[in-house]
This record gives sequence, structure tokens and C-alpha cells, in this order.
Amino acid sequence: MEKNPFKMLNEEVKEVNRYADINERIKALINSSKILLFMKGNPQQPMCGFSANVCAMLAQMGVEFKSFDILSDEGIRQGVKEYSNWPTYPQLYVNGELIGGNDIITEMYHSGELETLFKK
Repeated sequence: MEKNPFKMLNEEVKEVNRYADINERIKALINSSKILLFMKGNPQQPMCGFSANVCAMLAQMGVEFKSFDILSDEGIRQGVKEYSNWPTYPQLYVNGELIGGNDIITEMYHSGELETLFKK
């Protein structure tokens, strides 16, 4: 039987303290997983093509990750843009570091850099 390469291996992150400082909330979300994707929707139901694309690449590689739906919290949605100095979504964080958005992740996927990053 053929393995489904698009099976999602993730879970959605839920915030514990929605009343903390916005930067503390963002740091807590980023540190909640080795790999975190801020996206529109969730991997089972992405709400934009760019989020769907990044989820599909991660799934194709068998990468386990957590996600946060930025549409569920306007404060986080705006705050992450300022925190990362990155204006668009999705945003992929690995080990607490911003890797990039859809364009960068797509380039890294095709060049093999993304696979190398996850093998570390």
C-alpha cells in the first residue's frame, strides 16, 4: 500500500496566556515547537495558496511541525509581522529562528537546502 505523502504530521498550537505582552506571547508560540508555521488556516484547511504550498512541501518531506492560525488572533497576526520584520504569511520558524515565507521556503525546497536544514 502506498504511503500518502500529504498526511499532515502536525498539531495546531494553542496559546496559554492571551493576556501577556504581545512579544512574550509570540516568543512562547515560537518556542512551543522546534518547527512552527504561522499560517492562514491550518494544514488540514489552509486559507491561502501560499500556506497550502508550504504545508505541502513540509508534508512531502515528512516534517513534523506545529502551526498557528494567524486568522484566529488579530494581535498575533499584526504582532508577528513586527516581531519578525517580515510583512507576509506564512512564516516558518525552525529552532526559534525565522527561515522565511513561501518564496524562500520554495527556493530552499527545490535547491535541497530545506531538507539539509531539517536533517541537522
